[in-house]
Amino acid sequence: MSILNNQLDWKKVLVASFKGISQVVFIENTITGILFLLAITIASPLVGAIAWLSSFIAVLIGIVGKANEDIIQKGLLGFNPVLTGMALTLSLTGPYHWVIALIGAVVAAFITAAMMHLMRNTKIPVLSFPFIIVSWVTLLASYQLDFIQLSILLAPQDLTHWSLDIEGTVNWFQAILNGLGQIFFLQNPLSSVLLYIGLFFASWKFGLFALIGNVIAILTAFALGGAHELIHTGLYGFNGVLIILAVAVAFKESHNSLGYITGIFGACISVPLTATVTTWLIPYGLPVFTMPFVLCTWLLLAARNVLPRF
Repeated sequence: MSILNNQLDWKKVLVASFKGISQVVFIENTITGILFLLAITIASPLVGAIAWLSSFIAVLIGIVGKANEDIIQKGLLGFNPVLTGMALTLSLTGPYHWVIALIGAVVAAFITAAMMHLMRNTKIPVLSFPFIIVSWVTLLASYQLDFIQLSILLAPQDLTHWSLDIEGTVNWFQAILNGLGQIFFLQNPLSSVLLYIGLFFASWKFGLFALIGNVIAILTAFALGGAHELIHTGLYGFNGVLIILAVAVAFKESHNSLGYITGIFGACISVPLTATVTTWLIPYGLPVFTMPFVLCTWLLLAARNVLPRF
């Protein structure tokens, strides 16, 4: 039975909503999506509810809008709304911040559809760019719109008074857990373990390369003298994880014989790119989100059109 029939197949709608969560890391797997949702909910029941509702709403938008059924059932409309809903729930405050988060998820679904159309001939995926744009726009709007209340944790800072802190030690095991968890804004050991289980359940390649990309990014950040607190909390690791999964696993084809090396290279350069974007955003008080991943992956996949072995 088609999900697009007049009589909705609610089982398929539910499955597609779970896949929208698993697609955050390029996986089309219902069980993985459920494990990811459980990991989010353990850390925060509210954020878990928003994550699922955001994906569910994206599926309904696809159905009502008569989107290609394959796009709906694979969860490709859902992952940007999921990230947007979670990010805004965590970044905003006030009694209606969850309403704003869900509205942001709706907008992210439409922007995802628009970018799918605009980029359809480029052979380059949309990735999480819609999530980044909707979240940044909403957070910046909070300075001019009283209805949108920004968390006090996102205060702008003056770069002239900025200082780099590389004191203290790094808990490497915790950093490896947080490097994956931060993809979903998580800093909870049990949640991160569940995320790794979800990855390995979908494919050993996803689990192994997530671990490799995480370790490479962490070691690169440490070698380059990155702030130990950012390394420990996983903020230097998660973009490296996403890049290597995208370049070396999800979008790698048989003729990309050096794709694994490209993925490792991408995980390395994610560190200086993260440092650059972080510095650029400090005066605005905006989180980096996955912008280093998007920029680096777009660059490497675009280069692959001319250098196919990579």
